[in-house]
Amino acid sequence: MSMVNTAGAETDRARREGPYRSQDRRTRHAVVIGGSVAALLTAHVLSAHADRVTVVERDRLPEGPEPRAGVPQSRHTHVLLEGGQRALDELLPGIVAELREHGAPRVGLPSDIVQWQARRYYRRTGATAHLLTGTRPLLEWLVRRRVLAEPRITVLEGTEVVGLLGDSARVRGVRVRRRGSETHQDVRQLAADLVVDASGRGSRAPDWLAAIGAEPPHEETLDTGLAYATRLYRHGDVDDSVDAGPANADPADTNSAGVGPANVGPIDTDPAGTGPAHPTDAGPDAAGTSAGAPDSDADGPVAGRGDTGPTDSVGYYFVPGRGQSRGGVALPVEGGRHLVTLSGLRGSEPPSDEAAFIDFAARLPHPVLHEWLLKARPESPVHAFRATANVRRRYDRPGRRPAGFLAVGDALCAFNPVYGQGLAVAALGAVALRDTLADPRRTPTTRRVQRALLRASRQAWDIAAGADKELPGARGDATRTRTVDRPAAWYLARVVQRAPGDPVVGAAFRSATSLVSPVSVLFAPRIVRAVLFGPVLPAPTEPPLRKEIAAG
Repeated sequence: MSMVNTAGAETDRARREGPYRSQDRRTRHAVVIGGSVAALLTAHVLSAHADRVTVVERDRLPEGPEPRAGVPQSRHTHVLLEGGQRALDELLPGIVAELREHGAPRVGLPSDIVQWQARRYYRRTGATAHLLTGTRPLLEWLVRRRVLAEPRITVLEGTEVVGLLGDSARVRGVRVRRRGSETHQDVRQLAADLVVDASGRGSRAPDWLAAIGAEPPHEETLDTGLAYATRLYRHGDVDDSVDAGPANADPADTNSAGVGPANVGPIDTDPAGTGPAHPTDAGPDAAGTSAGAPDSDADGPVAGRGDTGPTDSVGYYFVPGRGQSRGGVALPVEGGRHLVTLSGLRGSEPPSDEAAFIDFAARLPHPVLHEWLLKARPESPVHAFRATANVRRRYDRPGRRPAGFLAVGDALCAFNPVYGQGLAVAALGAVALRDTLADPRRTPTTRRVQRALLRASRQAWDIAAGADKELPGARGDATRTRTVDRPAAWYLARVVQRAPGDPVVGAAFRSATSLVSPVSVLFAPRIVRAVLFGPVLPAPTEPPLRKEIAAG
């Protein structure tokens, strides 16, 4: 049995009433709020269990790979981490190949980009993880095209949800109105057996739940004050060796910043990235800084200057952290262009002014990205974004939680975009939803499914929160490192310190931060020996402009 008709088993009242389904109803109906990747993948999974799935989206959906009006972050850098690629292809077989066919580049880590983290450059050894760096509009369009081909799924475009139907025991649908309507008479009811909130980090569901007598979830927050700004460029020195598919799509306005934890790309990305994070609750030095790095935030360059010369790198990634409040990333997208995202922690926010945008890049640890920008041609305005706090809504905890309501995607757990996890977690959450609904051993009650969804996001949360909580200016109730977590934080700081120069430790770090392997991969005997007893191996002191050639 599916959750759509069994979620009511969680409360005494729901047990008495059974599933919300009137005697004369012929179909089971699920409503998904939002038109994001998380919403679409959720609708895809539910279509195997419900007779009808209605996606309620406040925007008019574009017909091609174009940004949605209500998603300002879609113009910034996004990556799809390797763990997300695998999950997405599991849900929609062949979708990764479609992305490649439409020009989404495949970037190998650490071989294909120049990465600076913890005041060290990563050696450009052979790739052990890969990012897909196509734009978010391209990914959304391909997923939307595949999902909406299912006849059981329909979309209400230009329609917004303004409340829930039901009470504290069960949600029975949503109240909707056409966008632009202002009066109470314009509101209509849409009955449903299951309502899924996929409306993003700005979700109003806590207020809607309170309005029907249910208990809103506790929100855990951690905000570093990070802000970023993005611009689309074309560069004359693009290296054709990058593993890019045909440049069919036009990323005229692209996606959301996405470089993140160690295997991520840009500032709200998703495949295996390379970023400032440490998987799990990282301690004082784990947040993108080597042990002993100064606490001061001297934003001037720390490496040598001068002409950089030719490179076979397809991108650059400077990770902000303790001692360096500014960061930057340049990654290829479809159409032979690059998205460049500059970021800064609280007090060092990048400008949206076009001239100042380039000047900001001059204050990165090395001028290599600044010099790249001076030779590139801008093809879009500068787009800024500020909503970057980590926010986790604990719908899994006990309380007056109604049956028939779930939260997924950023409406459940939103991350600092610098770690590039959002798209990957959306896909991993959809896999968790599918597997929980299909489990023949357990009834998929609302609470059980919600807990499974939270588990699917936990590793990404531990990476992002663990890295962010020790950054200067971090605020929120999730900033405190528990005493029990300090030994792991100390250990993970040593992992981050060794990852740039040690390919073995670096590969394990990328596997965890790209959400391919659990964090336990960092505690394998070989890694433990290197981290606890091995030396910190040399890493480049200047940007490594050429890949390392393997011996033999």
